Amino acid sequence: MSRSRLIAQAVGPATVLAMGKAVPANVFEQATYPDFFFNITNSNDKPALKAKFQRICDKSGIKKRHFYLDQKILESNPAMCTYMETSLNCRQEIAVAQVPKLAKEASTNAIKEWGRPKSEITHIVMATTSGVNMPGAELATAKLLGLRPNVRRVMMYQQGCFAGATVLRVAKDLAENNAGARVLAICSEVTAVTFRAPSETHIDGLVGSALFGDGAAAVIVGSDPRPGIERPIYEMHWAGEMVLPESDGAIDGHLTEAGLVFHLLKDVPGLITKNIGGFLKDTKNLVGASSWNELFWAVHPGGPAILDQVEAKLELEKGKFQASRDILSDYGNMSSASVLFVLDRVRERSLESNKSTFGEGSEWGFLIGFGPGLTVETLLLRALPLQQAERV
Repeated sequence: MSRSRLIAQAVGPATVLAMGKAVPANVFEQATYPDFFFNITNSNDKPALKAKFQRICDKSGIKKRHFYLDQKILESNPAMCTYMETSLNCRQEIAVAQVPKLAKEASTNAIKEWGRPKSEITHIVMATTSGVNMPGAELATAKLLGLRPNVRRVMMYQQGCFAGATVLRVAKDLAENNAGARVLAICSEVTAVTFRAPSETHIDGLVGSALFGDGAAAVIVGSDPRPGIERPIYEMHWAGEMVLPESDGAIDGHLTEAGLVFHLLKDVPGLITKNIGGFLKDTKNLVGASSWNELFWAVHPGGPAILDQVEAKLELEKGKFQASRDILSDYGNMSSASVLFVLDRVRERSLESNKSTFGEGSEWGFLIGFGPGLTVETLLLRALPLQQAERV
């Protein structure tokens, strides 16, 4: 015997209604970062290691990164500037305060673009790899924003770089299963949990030190946008997740008394490149695309090697990953927030070149995040026409 649902489902697919982002004001130029890093960690007695780090920075594709940490903060927390000294308490103190503050700034920007009162937000979904706390960063952010006390909350800790796609997948499900829902999806990352001195025995730690930066991104998601009131940008039509075969230990992160310690143990670019085409093939066929070049791409900028190898594997035209390269250059790898920055950059590039859709002229495209697992999380997006967004 069937019963009707007490809460109605939405009619149409979940849509991205607005986006906002935020970074700390403190900026480090990548060209001079090795000098700062080795000076502040008292590591200039390791010239060969510094030269290696300089080469990694030079090949990173990064021009600058934003950090909450600066010289004054690090000098007042010397335990953070050693390799594995007990320092979790001071790292946690920074993350618990700064992750919600950065999230509030990004969310405020998204709400302003949305143009609706914050009282209309019904759900908040948040992810961070920067610290853990109870109650969580999502409640702290909701309080900073002044959201209603009955806003429904989901908090995800320690997911890693793929969580930018995860928050959108969860927001999609909430929006489509609750008519009228307006979901605030947030990723906020502060590298205070991972900063530490270089080590000659933990060489993969040098890669993280050369790549990671701080940033937060927020997205307003809802189905059935209101004509004349809301301006949808992308529709979300499918979400999928896959743990790549033979990838155990490819990316590991462990929370220790010395903070969060990352390990890159396998050929991450090679594993992603080997499997990405097969994972996405059925979805490409679903929308009737005969070539990968018919789609637009918002790909997590985990590093230049991943972008280069996937681009070559799929035989993509030059420029298909330009939004990812732009974000990598200007911000580095901001873990979960990065792919949301990339999606916003795809929108910006569409407007700058006056393309027909928010997908740089393409109707369909992918948002792809990847991280520990080795997990690949993907959404199939339909980019709406620029003119339609202006009319709605």
